[in-house]
Amino acid sequence: MFILKDATMIYDMDKEEKVYAMKSMNITFPDTGLVGIIGPSGSGKSTLMYTMSTLKKLTSGDVSYNGKSLSSISDSEKQNLRRNEFGFVFQRHYLINYMTALDNAIIAANMPANEARKKATDLLLEIGLKKNELNHRPNKLSGGQRQRVAIARAMMNDPKVLFADEPTASLDHENAFLVMERLKEYAKDRLVIVITHDTSIIKDADLTVKIWDGSISEVETKGETA
Repeated sequence: MFILKDATMIYDMDKEEKVYAMKSMNITFPDTGLVGIIGPSGSGKSTLMYTMSTLKKLTSGDVSYNGKSLSSISDSEKQNLRRNEFGFVFQRHYLINYMTALDNAIIAANMPANEARKKATDLLLEIGLKKNELNHRPNKLSGGQRQRVAIARAMMNDPKVLFADEPTASLDHENAFLVMERLKEYAKDRLVIVITHDTSIIKDADLTVKIWDGSISEVETKGETA
């Protein structure tokens, strides 16, 4: 599905000392499954996600998706991918303050309103929100509850690829496990890419990519190291 060839991202291009967020990354991702991207802060994990999801453009090299270079497609094609094939969970939840948890979850749904509300309700309950919290606004929810709403919102349109940047960072252990179980289930026939610095939440990943200082340092597939 995704193929990276010499993918490089350089910041401060106009300065003498350039900052490499990504250094000649070469890797092929599976069509489905749970993929963990792990590394310390500043290693390039989030930049990798942004370039794969068309939110940022590489300095050099290429990222292709389903055989098509992302650098060759138009802005409208990128927007279409992000709306219809990609889902996003960011470190910040980006909820709309005057809307309820349920309304936040369905804001970008591409289905009839009644169907969207039913689906969002089921998703929110599955990942740990209580029924009486569905109509709470974000200021009445904890950080972990707000993140669960963001996860449900990302899954509403059944994206083929779900990008999750530290999806359990604001959750306690029990709820982090609940969310990861749901993401693993979702990954059975879709691609879920989880960016994290916590190895415990991706211990069952189909593929684990370790990043250090902008480079891929190790790739593990179901216990096998490449």
